[in-house]
Amino acid sequence: MTAARQQAVQVAIVGGGITGLSAAWFLQQAAARMERPLTYALLESGRRWGGKIVTESGPDGGAGPLVVEGGPDSFITQKPWGLQLAGELGLNDQLLPTRDERRQTFVVHRGRLVPLPDGLMLTIPTRLGPFLRSPLISLPGKLRMGLDLVLPARKDEEDETLADFMRRRFGREALDKIAEPLMSGIYNAEAERQSILATFPMFRDLEKKHGSLIKGILAGRRARAAAGAANGTLRPPQSMFMSFQKGMATLVEALVPRLRGDLRLEAGVERLRRRPAGGYELQLAGGSHLAAEAIILAVPAYAAARLLEESAPQAAAGLKQIRYVGTGTISLVYDREKIGHPLDGFGFVIPRSERRLINAVTWSSTKFDRPAHRRQALLRVFFGGSRRPEMMELADGALFEIVVRELESLMGITAAPTYHRIFRWPGANPQYDAGHLGRVAAIESALPAGLFVSGSPYRGIGVPDCIRQARETVAAVMAETIASASGQPAAAAAPGGPAAPLDRSPAAARQSPTRPGGRS
Repeated sequence: MTAARQQAVQVAIVGGGITGLSAAWFLQQAAARMERPLTYALLESGRRWGGKIVTESGPDGGAGPLVVEGGPDSFITQKPWGLQLAGELGLNDQLLPTRDERRQTFVVHRGRLVPLPDGLMLTIPTRLGPFLRSPLISLPGKLRMGLDLVLPARKDEEDETLADFMRRRFGREALDKIAEPLMSGIYNAEAERQSILATFPMFRDLEKKHGSLIKGILAGRRARAAAGAANGTLRPPQSMFMSFQKGMATLVEALVPRLRGDLRLEAGVERLRRRPAGGYELQLAGGSHLAAEAIILAVPAYAAARLLEESAPQAAAGLKQIRYVGTGTISLVYDREKIGHPLDGFGFVIPRSERRLINAVTWSSTKFDRPAHRRQALLRVFFGGSRRPEMMELADGALFEIVVRELESLMGITAAPTYHRIFRWPGANPQYDAGHLGRVAAIESALPAGLFVSGSPYRGIGVPDCIRQARETVAAVMAETIASASGQPAAAAAPGGPAAPLDRSPAAARQSPTRPGGRS
C-alpha cells in the first residue's frame, strides 16, 4: 500500500464552501479549548475555496474598482453567526453596512415600479396610512389582508406551503403582489411548494401566540421599545444586512490562511465506505485514499446522496428527495450620468404574474457606499430558478440582450452598459418543499455514527445559517468523539464545546430566513 493510501485523520470535511470552511475553523477552536490533539482534512473538488461566495473586481471608473459579487452580496445581522465569525477573524474594521437611509424596495406592478408601502414587514402591514395609500394592492385586497386581525388561528404543528399560508391569512392578491416575489424570492422557490415551517416559521409562531400576524408584529415592536427604554439601551439600530468593504470573499480569504489542517483543492471524493476496523475510508479522485473517524459532508444533497448510497442507503434515499434549481446573475455597469433612473432604493422584485424574463434587480451602487459607486452605477439582475429555468440554458449573448431589453422596459435605461459579468449556478439552490423538516430529521436519524451532513440543503440557506450549522455539527462531532473514547453517552459529552450538541428534532430546526436569496 502506498503512502497516499495510508493517510488518516480524525475528521474529514467534504466541501470547501462556507459550511466546510467554518466547520474546519470550529474544529480547531474546539480542540484548542479542550486541549485535545485533532487532525482533519478539508477536501474541495473545485479549484478554489468558498463555494458560491465569489467576489471579483470590476472596472475602475477613477474612484477604485467596483466590487462584483457572483453569489451572496451580504449577510443578515439579525442572525448573529456571521457577525460572530467575522469578529473571531478580526474583520470588524472591514465590515460594510448597507445604506439604510436609502432603503426602499419596489415591486413591478402592471409594468411599473411601485414602492412597497412604509411599515410593510415582508407581507405584514404595520402602518395604516402608507398601506392604505399604496396602489400596489386594490381596495378589496387591502380589506382581505385586514381580515388577518379577526380570522381564527391555526394551532396544529402540521406544515403547509407558503402559498396556502398567505392565502389563508392575507388573501390571493397579497400572495401574488408581495409574498411570492419577496418571500419565495429569498429561497428561489415556488410559493405553491415552499415549506412555511422550514422558511418562515416565525409567521406560524406569531399566528399561534397572538391569533394574528399584524397583532404579533405590533406587540413585538412595543415590547422591544419598552425593554429598551426601561434598560436605557436605546441605540441607533444596527444595519439589517452587512458585507465587507472589499466584498464577501473577504470572509473566505480570512478563514483559509488560519486553517491548520490538510487542505486540498481539486480533491473530489469518488467513494465513501465503512472500514472493517472502524471509521470510514474516502476514495479520492486520482486513486488515493483517506481514512477518518468522522466525516462531515458539506456538499449539495445530491452529492451527499451519491457518497452515502453504500454506507447509509436510507439516508441517501432521503437526500435524493431534496430538489434543486439553477439560478444566475448578471452584473451590469453604467456611467451614472448616462442613465435617467434615480436608483432611489435597493432595487425591485417581480411577481410571477408579470410574466417577465428576469426575477429581480438589485441596485448595488445604492445599496452599498463604496467609492467606485459615486461615478458608476452597478446593477445586479437575477434570472433562472423555478420561474424561468429556460433562461439558464441561453447563450451569454442572448441572455445579455434579454436583460438589457428588460431594464429598458422597466427602468427606462437606453444607455449601453460599459461592462457586464454573468454568473451561473446550475443545480445550486436547494428547495425547502413542504415537509422539508421532517425529511431532514429522517435523513439525520438514518445516519450511522461518525457521518454528518451540514449546510444549505438542511436548516437554512444563508451565510449565517451555514455557519451556525457548521458550529452545531462540530459540537456533535466532538461530543461523539469524546463519548466514544470515554464510553459515555454522546449527549453528556463535549462540555465547553463551540455550541450545544446538535439537536436534530424538527422543533429545533425551525429557523427564520436569512438574506433575500442572494438578492440582499
